[in-house]
Amino acid sequence: MDSLLAMVQMPKGISVSTLAIGEAGAVNAALSVVAVLALSDEAMKTKLTQYRATQAEKVRNTVLPELV
Repeated sequence: MDSLLAMVQMPKGISVSTLAIGEAGAVNAALSVVAVLALSDEAMKTKLTQYRATQAEKVRNTVLPELV
């Protein structure tokens, strides 16, 4: 808990990307880094764009359970 509080209470000028904890946080942190690197790497940009399109397609094809 202390480390989470340390991240969210950083003063202005100390950049910290706080995304989540666990596997989801690790994936989101990696995607954040790739997005920054893709600004100057066309191949990485292409792969990231493809990944995001695939993820978007998965979401569009998800069937939600009916509300009871």
